[in-house]
Amino acid sequence: MTTYLDHAASSPPRPVARAALDAGLASANASAGHLAGQQARAAVETAREQVATALRCSPHDVVFTSGGTEADNLAIKGVAWAAQRRTGRIPHLITTAVEHPAVLEAVRWLVTRGEATATVVAPAPDGRVEVDAVLDAVCEDTVLASVMTANNELGAVNDVAAMARALREREVALHTDAVQAVGTLDVDVQGWGIAALAISAHKFGGPQGVGVAVLRRGLAVEPLSHGGGQDRGVRSGTFAAALDAACGAALEEAVRDREALRRRCRSLSDRLAAELISLDGVHRNGPTDPAHRLASIVHLSLDGVDPDRLALELDRAGLAASGGAACGSGASAASPVLQATGVSGTPLRLSLGWTSTAADVDRALDVLTTVIPRLRAGAGTRPGVAARP
Repeated sequence: MTTYLDHAASSPPRPVARAALDAGLASANASAGHLAGQQARAAVETAREQVATALRCSPHDVVFTSGGTEADNLAIKGVAWAAQRRTGRIPHLITTAVEHPAVLEAVRWLVTRGEATATVVAPAPDGRVEVDAVLDAVCEDTVLASVMTANNELGAVNDVAAMARALREREVALHTDAVQAVGTLDVDVQGWGIAALAISAHKFGGPQGVGVAVLRRGLAVEPLSHGGGQDRGVRSGTFAAALDAACGAALEEAVRDREALRRRCRSLSDRLAAELISLDGVHRNGPTDPAHRLASIVHLSLDGVDPDRLALELDRAGLAASGGAACGSGASAASPVLQATGVSGTPLRLSLGWTSTAADVDRALDVLTTVIPRLRAGAGTRPGVAARP
């Protein structure tokens, strides 16, 4: 049986999400005028209300997408294109070196095509992004800053509410990727004053293949694709009623249980970290202040451990963990997040979620406290696995 500690990559579906998905699979087209179609549309709108309540925004701001990647792309490209159409000028974007690839690659794509200029802000060594660093990047043509709420690798939490307030004074909109944050952090779209936000259902117990873009009414956004004009013309296409319903149900339950989950994850992750960093050559990365890091993530660097051998040993032991973010093509190069923060050694991310138990942590500690010293002892002086000086 696998001990699953990779919730930051994907969290198992909650029963309420499975039930909503099963109930919706036989639904009609939610844009159809007949009764069956209107019943499907009612399920979509119920889900929209659930999401709006959970995120504290208007249901009119909620646009269902295929996931966090589409939601990020819709906000970044859509706002840039709308600004260019409105002003006739090349818009300037601000983002950070520790963003998800869905943000960084969208910005790079626009820049490469000459459709935007951009400033990529460096993080602090702990992975957090300082408000002043973002503000210093603002120029006359800046239309949007994209700064994640919490980092998916190090777990660093940013003060996006303070950023949004300061940027609004400069007439710059803030987009935030809250995909990793929403499961354990309170997210308040209206209270924070952000213009756009992205979440993905499979990070909080919903199904893969559905997410949400929150796009504040009044924010000019050009669509990525064109079609039947669904979702106020910003995101055309047949509503995925079953997926949308499952997303809404999962998020509603996740928010209801969030405080209890946060306390449980904090206790479990603190124990994990304390026992593992007591091993020789094991270091915890990310913010040292618990208020500035997600309760669900423990990110470690291991000196003198070969990453391929580590992955093999963990698979053999039935421990599902990650060497980094599971959001790329599978390349083994150090992630941009670790490069930007100067983290060295072999990375290991242990991430908890709604199914995590004390027994999972016990099992993980049994495995890791055996495997890590053994791999370090057998590493010798092979390239790439030397210990820190």
